[in-house]
Amino acid sequence: MKKILLLCCMVTMLLGLSGCSPSQPNEDYGWLKNAIDTSVRQLEETVTDVGDSVLLPRSIWTGYDMDFLCRQLQRNPATFKDSLRIKPVKDALGTRRYCTSVYDWTSGFFPGSLWYAYQLTGIEDLKNDAVKFTNYLYPVRDYKGTHDVGFMMNCSYGNAYRLAPADSIRQILVQTADNLCNRFNPNINSIRSWDFGKWNFPVIIDNMMNLDLLFYVSHLTNDSKYKEIALKHAETTLRNHFREDHSSYHVVSYNNDGSVESKCTHQGKNNESSWARGQAWGIYGYTSCYRESRNVVFLQQAENIAALIMARVKTGDAIPLWDYDAPDTAETPRDASAAAITASALIELSTWAKDGQMYFDYAEKLLKSLSSDAYLAKVGTNQGFILMHSTGSLPNGSEIDTPINYADYYYLEALSRYMQVKGLDYKSL
Repeated sequence: MKKILLLCCMVTMLLGLSGCSPSQPNEDYGWLKNAIDTSVRQLEETVTDVGDSVLLPRSIWTGYDMDFLCRQLQRNPATFKDSLRIKPVKDALGTRRYCTSVYDWTSGFFPGSLWYAYQLTGIEDLKNDAVKFTNYLYPVRDYKGTHDVGFMMNCSYGNAYRLAPADSIRQILVQTADNLCNRFNPNINSIRSWDFGKWNFPVIIDNMMNLDLLFYVSHLTNDSKYKEIALKHAETTLRNHFREDHSSYHVVSYNNDGSVESKCTHQGKNNESSWARGQAWGIYGYTSCYRESRNVVFLQQAENIAALIMARVKTGDAIPLWDYDAPDTAETPRDASAAAITASALIELSTWAKDGQMYFDYAEKLLKSLSSDAYLAKVGTNQGFILMHSTGSLPNGSEIDTPINYADYYYLEALSRYMQVKGLDYKSL
């Protein structure tokens, strides 16, 4: 009985997908089938390449050019210091980049992509591969050094429990959620993001994504403490991270008494710019918070961020530049990861919002753009990654205009949500 109740909760929590019109019989879903088939073949080839090595694909190694970075950041080359962290050796450029360890913040996305590919197609080999790569992350259950355990474990073990539940997986998720809760400071009413840097108590907008782990475990355990901490964090972020136009700062650091120490960026163009992926994290996170709380303040915030994104995008295909304040030039990289996250969030938002069809239509446009030849890799190319043209951390010279595993993950999640809203089955495509 508990498993039945939990399944019902998770269907509501993860999907909430009932507010849009069903699919029309005359629609052509050739683009969708091609997207899924291409994704599956890319994942299968990557699994074969990796073999039995304990490696988790992250991206493709790229270098950087200081003059290009200065043009993008609109900084003076004479005063911009080359303090970038990772400068790959020449021989590595263009090769597959792996997570440095299972404690890399992106380590859960490749296993999660395999789980979504299995959900989309029902191919048992994909499930077996997902189990294999998920199990690599078992040591992370003890890790307490970052908020990113939500990304790492919810995308891997969270999907594992959803699609192949086992008591051992449940215990791993609860332990991880407890570690995340231990990063919550009741004086600040927020979860600490990072344990590095110059900040006293840094909180990044990305942290909104890790709240889903707490919501999930709240359902698993029927213990409201996880949900309460998540919503307190969301409320604090809502008060302090957003500007009047509903764009978000990347980093807000707090003093020990809860007052704001500073507001800045670590991955955006400048402290006052609207970093594209940051806005995507925000709309996704506040949609999740509304799903769990039914607090209309969170729904309104998600809609506000959606309006900002749709108003400020500069590209014809709606795939945003890496920062909404980046120079609108031919050399400016786009960020397919921001588009994929936004698409997934908008599909769920469409099921809650009064004007839901507007959000669904925009998400569909994003998915069709991502599924075009401009972004969807040809089978056997792109070092096995699904999408091209994401940007990780341009100011730090890292992963610029390259495939990245979290772009693939949220793309597959968005395709899954799209099919559920439309009432589609892979075999019928």
